[in-house]
Amino acid sequence: MRVFHSVSEIPDGWGPSAVTIGKFDGVHTGHRAVIDRLRSVAAERGLTSTIITFDRNPLEVLAPEKCPPSLVSNAQKLDLLAATGVDATLMVAFDRALAGLDPEEFVHRILVDRLHAAAVLVGSDFRFGARGAGDVAMLRRLGETYGFEVELIDDVRPEHGRRVSSTWIRELLADGDVGHATELLGSAPTVRGLVVHGAARGRELGFPTANLSPESEGLIPADGVYAGWLTDAGERYPAAISVGNNPTFEGVPHKQVEAYVLDRELDLYDHTVEVSFLERIRGMVA
Repeated sequence: MRVFHSVSEIPDGWGPSAVTIGKFDGVHTGHRAVIDRLRSVAAERGLTSTIITFDRNPLEVLAPEKCPPSLVSNAQKLDLLAATGVDATLMVAFDRALAGLDPEEFVHRILVDRLHAAAVLVGSDFRFGARGAGDVAMLRRLGETYGFEVELIDDVRPEHGRRVSSTWIRELLADGDVGHATELLGSAPTVRGLVVHGAARGRELGFPTANLSPESEGLIPADGVYAGWLTDAGERYPAAISVGNNPTFEGVPHKQVEAYVLDRELDLYDHTVEVSFLERIRGMVA
């Protein structure tokens, strides 16, 4: 997958493209349905499948007090998007300048001039341009002007009519329901980080553990003990995982993630590992 971090990085003559646009936080099953259709349209019409996403949630710029935590880091998001088989991703820096583009200017500058869009796939609630002034009807009109087709993609609604969303997945992780979150994500919730010397909370599991740096990537689920996997240098190992900020451990203002690799003795210090959560075994002992 080609990755462009600004419009200026897109080479001249790129496309023609089939394009979709969104935050893609978590790259969950709803996102994957859109991407699957994007790739099908691109294959049928000989187009380049291209995703436009942002380097942060737009709310971080427009309404920081309302901005939720991200499910994944930008690096994790790009890895997940690459795994879908899409041809390219444009990760645009979302700033005041981008937020201020009127809808037609956004379409002309990015979709038309740089990506040469021939097909644009969006959900029914898609909004774009300054103050969200652009909607699907406007996008269709602009498509007629600039020569691209617009296709609406239905939401994925697995249960009781509720659509799969990053908000729903955050709720599940806050409850420690990593099994249900895995179903909606299409893969296990995963934290990536450097193994460091930590607070020795391993006694919660009964074994010495690998402690992840507080700067780890990915949204950490609720406190508790989990079954899951630890992946190091491409090798995956079954692990017991502790998450907590137990008040008995003073001076630790952030969540701690520690993993014990079952039946193996590994020297993981200074390794960047991934810890994936499959099932919550119990809450944290007070």
